[in-house]
Order: sequence, then structure tokens, then C-alpha cells
Amino acid sequence: MFSINKGSIRLFRLAGVDVFLHWSWFLIALYEIGAHDGRYSSVSWSIAEYLALFLIVLTHEFGHAMACRQVGGTANRIMLWPLGGVAYVDPPQRAGAMLWSIAAGPLVNVALFPVLYVALLGGRSLGWRNTMPDAYMLIKSILIIDVALLIFNMMPIYPLDGGKILRSLLWFPLGRAKSLMVSVVIGMIGIVGFFAISALRFSGWGIILSLYMLVSCWSGLQQARLLLKREKMPRRSGFACPSCKVAPPLGALWKCGKCEQTFDTFATGAACPNCAAQYPTTTCGDCARQSPMSEWSVASAPSYGVVNGGVPVR
Repeated sequence: MFSINKGSIRLFRLAGVDVFLHWSWFLIALYEIGAHDGRYSSVSWSIAEYLALFLIVLTHEFGHAMACRQVGGTANRIMLWPLGGVAYVDPPQRAGAMLWSIAAGPLVNVALFPVLYVALLGGRSLGWRNTMPDAYMLIKSILIIDVALLIFNMMPIYPLDGGKILRSLLWFPLGRAKSLMVSVVIGMIGIVGFFAISALRFSGWGIILSLYMLVSCWSGLQQARLLLKREKMPRRSGFACPSCKVAPPLGALWKCGKCEQTFDTFATGAACPNCAAQYPTTTCGDCARQSPMSEWSVASAPSYGVVNGGVPVR
């Protein structure tokens, strides 16, 4: 999958989150501002409208980031680019944690709606439509932008927020892998419909969005297949990931960083059998979190003592 990180510009850091802007945003901004020429009495109002779009997207992404941190996840980067924004969030691999991390973004748009609507009603009652038409049009446009972004993001198409929320809800009855597979399949059907509508309306942006969603959806499909494959693997009793609570699979699935020998870290006591390199922390293959080896033991496991740098012994 292509990366949007190349060509990004770091804008600032807020609440521990680095905000980046892709260089192509400036090109699209010039195009969009020019397209609104004649809508306002001055181009400065068009610039203000596009900056408002920037702020709405930014607050939406910060909603994702802050919610992710609330549930114990990691979120320290936001990327803004012409197709919207991306919050790089890594919540704990639990259905509830994932649901809150995703739903918090659209909830920001929901919270903005009454504020903008009251502002629009206030401007109307004050007669801004006639006395301050630019200001009135700006508030109205921002309100429309907020609602449009909310509706678009809530479509049940993976990887949009609506598709990820659907996946999180399905996670409860179906599990992590099957919920992703179902949401991705539904998303692909939705993408076909979205592409058809965009093509019929000759919408270039719609077609570009369709292609981007298709690539992301395909990546999700590959991930779902991998998760299903991992779920069928035999698991080692007596251990569980401290983060996602899933037992580790049996087999030589860990690679030594020094000699590149693959080994089963739980069978060898977190030590490479080839070069004897010791690994005090172990990476979970299911949630990719690193945890001290001593924290992997579960209460139901046989009694182990941890000695020699994390080697479990009877």
C-alpha cells in the first residue's frame, strides 16, 4: 500500500501528538479556493472556509487520538492531506477499546453541529443574511462541511470510520478476525457502489476516493486472512499477552535480531538457541505490543519462577 508520509511537513506538536501536513494539501487548497471565486466578496472568505475545513478535520482526528489514549493505546501522530486526515492510533486489541477510539472522531462532528447551527440561527436573527452576507455564508458553509464529513465518514465502508465502527461492533459476537473479514467484504461492495455513482456524476474526487478506499480495503482483507490463519494455530497454555490477553502460538515464530535464527521464545526461555542472545521483552504476534517476559505468565498456568533474565523454569 502506498504511503502518504512521504513529502509531509511537521506543523506543530499538541498534547503529545505531532501534526503533519502533506505538501499536496497546498495545491488542492489553491484549486479549491479558486473554485469558490465569486461565492464571496473577497478571496479571504474562501481562505477562511478552507481553513475551517482544515480545523474540523484536525479536531476530528484529535478525537480519535485522545480516545485511544483514554483506553490505554498509543496515538502520537496525525497526518492531514487532500483526502482528509489520518490519526495513527494503536488502541489495545479489544472490541470496546477499538470502538471508542474510532467512534470518538465522528462524535466530534456531532458535538460541533449544535454549536454551528445555533451560530447560524443567531446570524439569521440578526439579519446577517443581508447586512453581513459573507459571514452568514461562511457559517452556513462550515455547518454543511461538518454534516457532510459526518455523513461520509459514517458510511459502512472500510476503512472509513463507519466501516471500522461496524467492525468493532461485529468484534463482540464474531471475534477479531471474522469481524474484520465481514466488514471488509461489506466495504468492497460499498466501494463498488460509490465508484459507480462517482463515475456517473463525473466526480474526479469521488473516483480518487474510491481507489484509495479500495487499496485500504484490500490491505484489510490481507490482514483478515492473516488473523484467521493465526487463530487456527495451536496456542501455548500458561501464557497470555498482557495487552490483548491472547495466548501465544506454538512454533518458531520469533526471529533473533543478531543471528536471524527463528525460534519459539516461550520454549527457549526468551533466549536464541543459536547465539544465546537474551530477550527480556517479547512481542505479541497478535497485537504487536512488547511486554516483559515475566508479565506473560497467567494465573492458571503451572507455577513458574523467573530467573536468568526472563527464563521461565519449573
